[in-house]
Amino acid sequence: MKGLKKQRRIQVVLLTTGALIVSFLLIWYASQDAFQFFRAPSEVIAAPPPENEVFRIGGLVEEGTLIRDQGETITFMVTDGGGSVPVAYTGVLPDLFGEGEGMVGTGRLINGTFQATEILARHDETYMPAEVIDALKEQGVYQDPNGDIATN
Repeated sequence: MKGLKKQRRIQVVLLTTGALIVSFLLIWYASQDAFQFFRAPSEVIAAPPPENEVFRIGGLVEEGTLIRDQGETITFMVTDGGGSVPVAYTGVLPDLFGEGEGMVGTGRLINGTFQATEILARHDETYMPAEVIDALKEQGVYQDPNGDIATN
């Protein structure tokens, strides 16, 4: 009788351990796309990520590069002052999106062009994502909404 109880305990422990390992692996696999790293345009140019990696890019929409007349696809360049990356996006842009404005896009770099699946723009006149501000400050091109030019 004691041998049977011991065997049952071992089976329960092994089954519980197996269930925990499977649960952990499923959570890890499902969350791979949830962790998206932010990159500035100059970082993307210096070290292009692999085409299968989803990441966020942010900066300012470069003046004179916004083209809306290509069917549903909108193209523009995003810059941080140290480099520019071409962006292509199919969809509806946020209302406050425009040239010279801050933006953050989610997508992949394919053949040197960032193929965005989502574009975020500031939600009022003064807001800009912290990652974009940091990237612009690194390049020395960040302008404070109050009119002051910030430097490193």
